[in-house]
Amino acid sequence: MTTTGGTSDADVTHMLRPRRRITGMSAVLLPHLADGSEDWPAFEAHIERTAAAGLVPAVNMDTGFVQLLDPAARVRVLDIAEATSPRSLGFVAGAYVPDTPGDAYDAAAYEEAAKAVLERGGTPVIFPSNGLNALDPDSWTSAHVTLGSRVDRFIAFELGEQFVPYGRIYPLEAYRGLLGVAQCIGAKHSSLSRQAEWDRLVIRDAIRPDFRVLTGNDLAIDMVMYGSDYLLGLSTFAPDAFALRDRWWHEGDSRFYELNDVLQYLGQFTFRHPVPGYRHDAAMALQLRGWAVSDNIPATEIRRPESDRAVLADIVGRLAQWK
Repeated sequence: MTTTGGTSDADVTHMLRPRRRITGMSAVLLPHLADGSEDWPAFEAHIERTAAAGLVPAVNMDTGFVQLLDPAARVRVLDIAEATSPRSLGFVAGAYVPDTPGDAYDAAAYEEAAKAVLERGGTPVIFPSNGLNALDPDSWTSAHVTLGSRVDRFIAFELGEQFVPYGRIYPLEAYRGLLGVAQCIGAKHSSLSRQAEWDRLVIRDAIRPDFRVLTGNDLAIDMVMYGSDYLLGLSTFAPDAFALRDRWWHEGDSRFYELNDVLQYLGQFTFRHPVPGYRHDAAMALQLRGWAVSDNIPATEIRRPESDRAVLADIVGRLAQWK
């Protein structure tokens, strides 16, 4: 099916971008200790590990349990990211506004959250909320226009309902309007739909080639072959392997495909229904790799069965052979 202004399912081979340099942003898991508290040293080490691999750390995202953190903890995350991320690479962070169903969009709160990130040298990602995603398409675009008049840069964010109950993917015309906001340097797209993302790439290429379409499709991480960059939760399992895969694509090394296959197997397994359970899989994977002392996650969140551990250990072992 063709979407207005987009492309058809069969019309994508011409979009392949061999040897392009991929920008990778990795949503960093916030590990937890057995007592349920945040493991701040492990979190800091994982930011350092992510940056050392060449991926841009992304904090205060869904992978970092941002919806569960109190204001002081969200600020602590920003302070750690500022102190840990190299200035040459920087970091991105969710500009998160907590609200409840029925609340109105709070433009002032979003501006405040975005500026808290900018003040520390990061780039804000405008995290969805009930109020923001209750806006009609024109109002949603206008909200980003207004935000752009008050901050110098930000990344927009479309998030599907698979991830959060207040998620929403907007029509293409609203996305087209987003590309007209100069301060909006890109948008994370997490619909888990190849077609929706291909459609956005077509519009991007026609209107504003420097705009970053940041795939959040953990079930189709090869979208980077078509011109997407990425902001993924999956890459927190193995930032080293993702960075190597990206380098091989840039170099035209055919090993890209084999490594991508293993990473996609990891994505298909860990992002199965219910999707938010991937965070517990990530905690298990970090523990298996010796990067966290516990696989604990907040008590309110979805846990995967213990049987996942054996599958994850097998995948971790496969990834270890790639250097």
